[in-house]
Amino acid sequence: MSDTSQAEQNDDTRPSLPKDLSFWGMTITQFLGAFNDNLYKQLMLLLAIPVAVVATGAGAEEATSTSGSDIQGWATLVFSLPFVLFSGIAGYLSDKLSKQPIIVACKVAEIVIMLLGLAAFYYYDLLGTTGTWIVLFLMGTQSAFFGPSKYGILPELFRKEDLPRANSLILMTTFLAIIFGTVLAGQLKGSLVGEGGDFSSLWMGLLVCAGIAVAGTLTTLVIRRGTPAEPNMQLTADSWGVSKDVWEVLAKDRTLLAALLVSSVFWLVSGLAVPTVNRLGLELLAVNDVQTSILTASIGFGIMIGAVFASVLCRRGFGDQCVTIGLTGIFSALIALGIWSGSGNGPVHLLGYGGSIAGLIILGVFAAIFAIPIQVFLQSRPPKEVKGRMIATMNQANFIGILISGPLYQVFEALAGNMNWPICSVFLMMSLLVLPLAAVYRLRS
Repeated sequence: MSDTSQAEQNDDTRPSLPKDLSFWGMTITQFLGAFNDNLYKQLMLLLAIPVAVVATGAGAEEATSTSGSDIQGWATLVFSLPFVLFSGIAGYLSDKLSKQPIIVACKVAEIVIMLLGLAAFYYYDLLGTTGTWIVLFLMGTQSAFFGPSKYGILPELFRKEDLPRANSLILMTTFLAIIFGTVLAGQLKGSLVGEGGDFSSLWMGLLVCAGIAVAGTLTTLVIRRGTPAEPNMQLTADSWGVSKDVWEVLAKDRTLLAALLVSSVFWLVSGLAVPTVNRLGLELLAVNDVQTSILTASIGFGIMIGAVFASVLCRRGFGDQCVTIGLTGIFSALIALGIWSGSGNGPVHLLGYGGSIAGLIILGVFAAIFAIPIQVFLQSRPPKEVKGRMIATMNQANFIGILISGPLYQVFEALAGNMNWPICSVFLMMSLLVLPLAAVYRLRS
């Protein structure tokens, strides 16, 4: 494998993206990993909503409503917690070691975790939800170690002018994987979980996931291996959190610090969106698991579309303006998704099922227009010697946002229930988190 450090001295030695085998290896690896992550995570979220079947006429079992406690927020917390606990040490390793072997090791770990998930469902009668939630935590741990090397290697592999395009293409394929994984989760739950709530048959779906993890491991082998950024770096106490070097960079670069904080709030809102959409489908719109998962996947479809616009605008120098446009669009879409009207038979969502799909696609479009320039900025701005640790800090900050979104969802959901508001009212609460950013924050890269 060629040495990336030589390529960095002369950008012309690095091939263009379409001809770069490392780009395709990284893209396919990320696609397959995102598919597995989101299939399992969406499955856990759907299983976290207690559902009672409601007859809709002539004995037909179509509409559903929630009964009991919705614990999606706690499932989100379990998946997010490893990012907060381990992102620091993951960033340390990504700077001390070559990133490509770390990526390979993480994908091997994914195979093991998928097999453990298979066992957790096969022995569900014995282990109950404990086994499946342990696997969810392990998936978060694997992703926490994967993230700094995955994002940190991109500036090493590709020319600076190719970074926006590389990010947008990887983001597009990632969200294509999210769409497939999310929808398949609904299909698996609908077809493999019986009326009695027997989850043990879901092991068959995890068998497919294990095969996908094997394929994703093989595609990492074509990614170029680079030299470590800081091979002599010592392991210290702050390696487990935000290192002293990263604090010094953030203290001097307030623009970078502000972008990091805004990104964290954005991911907090994102963490609130998925469980809210799941409840919107199953409860307020009264559709089945597959249709609910299509609703959730609509956000990913919108992000794919928005990634194209964001890539073009960033390459033409409008990245800073994209952030403002994206935040304003996110706020507007959340308002539209949150409106309902009263009815003698209960609340009626303003947009309905088809309108909600359109609204969620629009939400995803503006999310991508916001996220891509911020992501490119956070990747390219830090000095090379702290890049891996800075990206780990970005992961940590983002997942602190997602971690907070778990219990915050439970608060918002309880507030909506106490006020006798439908679950779509949580979108309005989310819009209040975005409003200050849309009104005040401006990226000046």
